[in-house]
This record gives sequence, C-alpha cells and structure tokens, in this order.
Amino acid sequence: MAEHELVIRGGFVVDGTGTPGRVADVAIDGGRITAVGEVGGRGAEEVDARGLLVTPGWVDVHTHYDGQATWDSQLTPSSWHGVTTVVMGNCGVGFAPVRPDRHEWLIELMEGVEDIPGTALHEGITWEWESFPEYLDAIGRRTYAIDIAAQVPHAALRGYVMGDRGADYAAVPTPEEIARMGTLAAEAIEAGALGFSTSRTVAHKSVDGRHTPSLTATSDELLGIAAAVGATGKGVFEVVADLVDLDGEFGLVRGMAETSGRPLSLTMLQRQGFPPDEYERIFAHMESAVADGVTMRGQVAARPVGLLLSLEGRANPLAVAPTYQKVAHQPLAERVVELRRPDVRDAIVAEVTAARVGAIYTFPHLFAMSTPPRYDQRPEESLGAEAARTGVALEEVVYDALLADEGRAFIVVPVNNYEEGDLGAVRAMLTHPLTVPGLGDAGAHCTMICDASFPTYLLTYWGRDAPEAERLPIEWVVQQQCAATAQLVGLLDRGVLAPGFRADVNLIDLDRLSIGRTEMLTDLPAGGKRLVQRADGYVRTYVAGDLVREGDELTGTLPGRLVRGAQPAPA
Repeated sequence: MAEHELVIRGGFVVDGTGTPGRVADVAIDGGRITAVGEVGGRGAEEVDARGLLVTPGWVDVHTHYDGQATWDSQLTPSSWHGVTTVVMGNCGVGFAPVRPDRHEWLIELMEGVEDIPGTALHEGITWEWESFPEYLDAIGRRTYAIDIAAQVPHAALRGYVMGDRGADYAAVPTPEEIARMGTLAAEAIEAGALGFSTSRTVAHKSVDGRHTPSLTATSDELLGIAAAVGATGKGVFEVVADLVDLDGEFGLVRGMAETSGRPLSLTMLQRQGFPPDEYERIFAHMESAVADGVTMRGQVAARPVGLLLSLEGRANPLAVAPTYQKVAHQPLAERVVELRRPDVRDAIVAEVTAARVGAIYTFPHLFAMSTPPRYDQRPEESLGAEAARTGVALEEVVYDALLADEGRAFIVVPVNNYEEGDLGAVRAMLTHPLTVPGLGDAGAHCTMICDASFPTYLLTYWGRDAPEAERLPIEWVVQQQCAATAQLVGLLDRGVLAPGFRADVNLIDLDRLSIGRTEMLTDLPAGGKRLVQRADGYVRTYVAGDLVREGDELTGTLPGRLVRGAQPAPA
C-alpha cells in the first residue's frame, strides 16, 4: 500500500533556504511537503528526478494580472516560467474599488501606465464588483493554474472616494476623504489583500496623458492611509517613486513604513539620465532606515529593463514616416513585401532621419534581439557600433534589423540598469542584502516590454551562464526567487521544500533551461496583442501537489486559488 501520494525521487534538491543542494527525495501528501531526504515509503505516483534540479515554485511579487485574472485561468506567461504564486495590484493601479461610472477611467489608466490594450480590458473584464472585497470574491470564485494574490491600488481608491477630483494628481483630498481611503484600504486588507500599492513616478500616465493620480499625494494622504492599514496589524506596502528630491521623497516613503509599522518595498533601478550611482545613495537611506528598525526592501530587476522595438509593437521607430503609415494597415507579410522595395525603403529612411524622434535617437544603445535572448551584450555589439564599423547610417541598420525574420524581429533598447554598458549595476542591486527580485510586470507592457521571464533569466544567466567570476550560487538564486519573495509579502507557507510547506515544486533540466524566442501574440480579448517569451526546460511544475506543467506544456489542471492575506509558516 502506498505511503505517500507522490514521491519525487533522486533529484538535486535546492530547498529555498540557501543551504547547499543535495540529492534527495521529496514526498507530497494533501498538497503539502511531508518529507525531504531519503523517503523509504512508496508513493502512489513515483517520479524519477535523477539529473534534474528540484526547487520550490517561484514566487513573483510584481505582476499586473488585475484584469487578465478575470478571464485567463492559465495566467500565462508566468505559468510558463516555473512561477507558482503571483502578486498583482502593483504600482498603484488596478480595478477595485470602482463605481460603475469609473470603469472607463480605470481602463484608460491601466492602458497608459501598464500598456495593456484597452480593447482587451473592455471585452475581458466582467465587472462583478464595486468594493475591493467584492473584487476578491470574484477572483476567489475562479480557479487557476497557479496561485494569485492581490493588493489594493491607490489610484482606484482615490477615484472611488474623490470622484473626478481623484484623477487629478494635484487635487488634495479633505481630511474626511483621507479617512475614507484609509478605512477602505484597511477593509481590503482585512478581506485578504496582501497590501497597498502607490506610484510617484512621472513615467506613469493615463492614455490621455494625465499623470497617475497618486503622483504627488501629500504626506497627510499617504500617512493617513498607512496608519489605517497599520491598525490592522496586517499587510505590506509597495511603492514606485522617482525620488528626484531624494531626502524629502525617501523620508515620505520611510514615513509610510514607520507610521504603519508594516513592511514596505521600493522599486530600485539604475535609471537612464540619472547619476549611475544613484541607486547606491538610495540604498544608504534604506540601510539607515533598517538600522532604526524600519522594515524596508528594494525590488530589483534580473537584467536591464528597456523597450522592444518592432513592426508589430507600439514602439515602432518607422511609424513616424508618412510613407510607412501608407502601408501600416496591411497584414505583416504584405507589409514586409512593401518595405523591401528599394524606393519604399529609401523614402522611409529619409523620413525617419528627417524627423529624428523616437527611441533610436533617445537612447545610446540598440541591439538586435537574438534567440534565445541575450541581455548581456556590450556596446561594441550594438547596432550603432555596426553602423560605425560599416559606414551605413544607423537608420538603415535599424530598418534592416526590423525586417529580419520576415518582419518578426525585435530590437532591444536598454533604458535602465545599463548606464555603464554592462550588467554590473544589476548584479550589485541583486546581491544587496536588502533586495529581492521583482519588477517583471507579467501581464503588462504588452507591446513594448517583455520581462515576465525574469525568474527564468535569474536562474539561467546569474546561476549558470554569467562569467564565472560574476556567477551567483544556485542555492542563493533559488532562495531569492522563492523564500525571500514569499517572505516579503507575508506568504510564509511557501518558497521552501520542507515538511509542512505547500507542495509548489519545479523539476528543472538546468542544462536545457532557456528563454524562447520573443514573439507577438494576438490572443488577448478582442484580438489584443501581447509580447511573450516561453521557456524550455521546466520538466514538471507542481502547484499544491498537482501537476500543472509537463514537458514544457501546461496540463490544463487548475489547482491555483486566490491567496487571501498573509499565510503563517508551518508549525
């Protein structure tokens, strides 16, 4: 008679604690890990994991599935990349609470801030809710391939309480409105939101050009909400901020954590146009806060963050040319035929050169995207360097690069984390003791950015492919993407392979693990576009002991659920 429901045999177990990996068995019963080591009893199902890396499932704390979660049970692309838990509602944007007459406004805000097609959101979102608890109930009625958790977004809260004034970042709420926002934020936390998120960056704008509503929220507003959330004794804060006035702005962000007594995480990037060591000064402020007993962490990226230029995407450097606009409506294959005509090419290149606007003139480095994608290219490998070597104008080099692969090619433009022309700043931020990996924005930036593959990249590049002197231990990489991210948001029941923890498990062929080609799909509602990268090498992924991915394909099994609130560690 079987003693366990499932036993994974003989894999190289890296358990998420940071301790050295070892060859071991993993037993699973009732959706939990029940034994790790030499498991003597037989399993009703036995899986041979010899030669495979066995890890906890990845926990991705920075996604934007707020709309997609209402129509997509698979939650791709995260479920393609070994992710078993995602947290949405970041950057202060989302879809609850919402009054019936504010649906359009929230869609336009999400479309502008996170580049999710408004047509897809209009067709896909069911709007079964008004309050945030009702939103959680709607998500809770669905099942998914992986677990999902939510945060309450500041922008939606302002719009719900302040009406039209809430959309204006310069509008100051009354004390009564601040109290109401605090009450609703606390209500959301009590109903199961993991935390509260807000944005203070000029990069976040609605499709109509207006800045995100929380851009200049006053200290009274932010600290009032923080105090109300803190009174629950639950929840975390997620903040993205420009910190141009570093001392003053950081002091306000720190004040949210101090006032609430709750953990706070802050987006950390080496930003284009700022001093290259700016992030080090932010770290110094964060270290000072932590030394004073304030719980703060930085969320950092696994690689440079930037734009993908393409003929099918929103960032198309040829779109400024009137000659291009004449063929822009054609299907891609027909458009490529036209674009290969010498007279069309000459006209478009001349018009782009005359206009001199767009990413190819704004950013110093452009690279042809390879398959599998490389993000460690050096400046001498750039299209600009090619143009200089060959004596061909950059506009012509870019034109020809976009026409590669029958017009399905991409040019990657590192915007952040690449000021020195290498990944040194990325590594420095990743390895800082006060950071966790995040910022992949899965579910968002559908036509310009494709970073949902961050978890796979973290393991493949930093754990395997980076130059030996820069490589990071596999055990450390797994801990950061599992236990550390889970702990950041209070999900203490996952991220570790040990008895009592959730049986979220990856079986990985590390030698084969890779990120697939970048591709543009049209599988969102209303035929909306999205950029994706699949993954090869995830041999099996289990969620609560159920097999959700096998042989690089999803099985259709849906054990994932809404995670309501922080979860305690196993006894």
